[in-house]
Amino acid sequence: MDKEKKMRKFAVIGLGQFGTVVAQSLIERGAEVIAVDIDAKLVDKFKEIAGIAVKLDSTDEEALKSQGIEQVDVAIVSIGDFETSVLTTALLKQLGISTVITVVTRALPNPGSSQIQKRILELVGANRIIFPKVEIGKKLAQNLLMSNVLDYVPISEKYSAAEIRLPKPFWNKTIGELKIRQKYKVNILGIKKTSGEGKEEKIRKINYLPQPDDVIEKGDILLAVGEEKDIERLLK
Repeated sequence: MDKEKKMRKFAVIGLGQFGTVVAQSLIERGAEVIAVDIDAKLVDKFKEIAGIAVKLDSTDEEALKSQGIEQVDVAIVSIGDFETSVLTTALLKQLGISTVITVVTRALPNPGSSQIQKRILELVGANRIIFPKVEIGKKLAQNLLMSNVLDYVPISEKYSAAEIRLPKPFWNKTIGELKIRQKYKVNILGIKKTSGEGKEEKIRKINYLPQPDDVIEKGDILLAVGEEKDIERLLK
């Protein structure tokens, strides 16, 4: 098989609500997934959905090796107990997995605890740390405050991807004329051309990686990537 076409392998450790959704979504998109949990009931439930699911202790190195976990491209740790999550993350990095994403499903109640948890996970090697409730809250607030934001996904603490509609002063001008990247430090990765309005609106064409001479028209939906403050500044 061509190396470029090789199917990516994932391990999802922790089959609670978040882990199950991630694992199932990866499988639906054609990825090979090893799903792991210490709870036999959750493992059996996942087996009914699809994919490979095994019961084991994720802090047991030999148990992980027995399932070939060290051969995956990406491991997602989504365990409710923070101590187990830290130990699992450290062990996965020790096994040589290049990308470990750790999801903090239960943040500690004390003020500033999320930053402490984040720092601990960074120290043991987590490549990315996700606080689902924080990210969902940010997304909701952004959508409520800015009517021109159709969708909003935090990428990191500072950067976000957003589907936006630019206000009238931007219409019928090229990306080059508007100098969006130079003035606002926001990159436009795509333009969705629409027809109709309201419930009748449909996407008729998507222009990926638009060029400086591409024109932004009324109704266009742009995929913008940049710092949150810069996207907000662009829309104001």
